[in-house]
Amino acid sequence: MLRVKPFAALRPHPSLASKVASPPYDVVDTDEARAIADGNPLSFLHVVRPEIDLPDGTDIHADEVYAKAAENFRRLIDDDILVREPEPRIYLYRQVRRHQAQIGIVACCHIDDYVNNIIRKHEKTRRDKEDDRTRHVLAINANAGPVFLTYRDRPDLTQLVETDVNARPLFHFVAPDGVTHTAWIAPDAAPYVEAFRTIDAAYVADGHHRSASAARAGAARRAQDPNPTPDAEYNWFLATLFPASQLTILPYNRLVADLNGLTPAGALAALGTVGRLSPTSDPVPGRAGVFCLYVDGGWHRLELDESTIDAADPIGSLDVSLLHDRVLGPLFGIGDPRTDDRINFVGGIRGTDELKRRVDAGKAALAVSMHPTSIEQLLSVSDAGAIMPPKSTWFEPKLRSGLFVHTLD
Repeated sequence: MLRVKPFAALRPHPSLASKVASPPYDVVDTDEARAIADGNPLSFLHVVRPEIDLPDGTDIHADEVYAKAAENFRRLIDDDILVREPEPRIYLYRQVRRHQAQIGIVACCHIDDYVNNIIRKHEKTRRDKEDDRTRHVLAINANAGPVFLTYRDRPDLTQLVETDVNARPLFHFVAPDGVTHTAWIAPDAAPYVEAFRTIDAAYVADGHHRSASAARAGAARRAQDPNPTPDAEYNWFLATLFPASQLTILPYNRLVADLNGLTPAGALAALGTVGRLSPTSDPVPGRAGVFCLYVDGGWHRLELDESTIDAADPIGSLDVSLLHDRVLGPLFGIGDPRTDDRINFVGGIRGTDELKRRVDAGKAALAVSMHPTSIEQLLSVSDAGAIMPPKSTWFEPKLRSGLFVHTLD
């Protein structure tokens, strides 16, 4: 049974939503965040990337960074930029990118459901990143950004959502990246709560570090409470839950720094031993088990023999696994992709031209354009209790931060 509950959100006044809303903290670095927030004191980047308001070179894990986050958050509240919903609500949040829409249900999920694997994961987290976001949650006493969850489609929830989005929206704006954001307040939260009670599991699509740190922060607050109760607000974290059929996963492409001592001709000869290799003018693989590789100024298509792929193996059959196990490891000497500095990753949102540009600029010797992992593969891996290789999925569009904030009290 999956627990969700309405919450009294802090949210921007509708007329200010477009100015407050920001990219999530983990898709921009400090310089990018500073440039985006320049001239906009309302941007939520001042909360989720507070180092942009401190001197250049400040350690992003320094105490003053978390103190600045709390200060900036408090300023948005004190200046009535963020206002408190008068009663607990559930919200509906639609994003439209290139005429494709996804509508999520914004609510709170329970940290015990995360710990007990009712909310399932497919990715390992790094302790240092967990530590950072846990400190951030505790510093501002709030979940600043939602965890992106998915669930297997349910007709009853679909009908609820389709009915409730026929009302006047709470806010509606187009972000600088062209994604349209619209939200509504659900008139009655109870049907959503009851519908989710019949769902066995939700799945972390994006936000493994946010969910892990939310659970850790909630557990820390629970340990400090002399009279802890399971329904205390600190036991809940902010999430947006989408039906799986609506989600778009883009490829997570690869760059390899060097050819491991091979010449370009030698590299191509080695690749030809792995599968059918042919020159191509189309750098986008048309199906799973196919890779497009850019080396020495040209694109090549590598097709694996489908009979050699065990479709029953949820991890081994992933394209990211096949690429590493048959190409990057044995041919180019790439070790653990989490730690090997000879491999880099480029989200599919940047396109294949970015891969070509980086190789042509000498920043890599080889680029690999991938076929995206499917949502069914993600669900199967999570159900099996397994972990995907790093950088297996790139969800787009990303959830904006600052539109809904859940406080721990």
